[in-house]
Amino acid sequence: MRYEICLESADGVAAAAEAGADRVELCAALFEGGITPSQGMIEQAVAVAAGRLRVHVIIRPRGGDFIFSPAEAEVMLRDIEVAKAAGADGVVIGALTEDAEIDTELCARLVAAARPLSVTFHRAFDVTHDPEAAFEDVVALGVDRLLTSGAAPSALEGADLIARLVEKAADRIIVLPAGGINERTAARVAAQTGARELHFTASETVRSRTRFQAPGIYMGGALYPPETTRSVTTPARVRSIIEAASA
Repeated sequence: MRYEICLESADGVAAAAEAGADRVELCAALFEGGITPSQGMIEQAVAVAAGRLRVHVIIRPRGGDFIFSPAEAEVMLRDIEVAKAAGADGVVIGALTEDAEIDTELCARLVAAARPLSVTFHRAFDVTHDPEAAFEDVVALGVDRLLTSGAAPSALEGADLIARLVEKAADRIIVLPAGGINERTAARVAAQTGARELHFTASETVRSRTRFQAPGIYMGGALYPPETTRSVTTPARVRSIIEAASA
């Protein structure tokens, strides 16, 4: 079994490497499902990884839906160039049409731009209107992996579809379960899907080191996440989930 950790910091990359992960998906703004991190973050993540694990970078210019304008497509192509120049091992891409089908034209451009790096198609797949048909479109793109919760809120809930996709995949593509995988669910997802890789976050909430908090001031949106805590990927949590999956 191989393990990919979804995270948003170079410190998280160090934690994942220390705990024995095989690969990371480097993102910014995981609260929005992940968007492209900065060039500086990519470069530092690659430096921290130091060959101990592979760094894959999400290519997504914003949160929200996966229907991208021509200008956004150009941003994605440029971000792929930046990730390649920074030494990333792979990219994670995806785009849909207004009919919730795979945007095969744009995705083919992204894949071509990314090679020879590894390419994963991300969970945009999970909001297609016909996942089984979308799966064949993803395979036809020639990507290396499909990240999916089985078109369900979590991989455990989508395990039946994931298992069917694993069977259909044969040696054409790696199906990578994601969504809600933790100490309680990892072994069940692995057993029920037959997948040979798992993707999960492994974070804990830690308090800020600040000695002063300005009352009533928030940097986030309507939910007002406090600046006195943050989510941090830790070696202990990565090990805990890997051990649970292997049990």
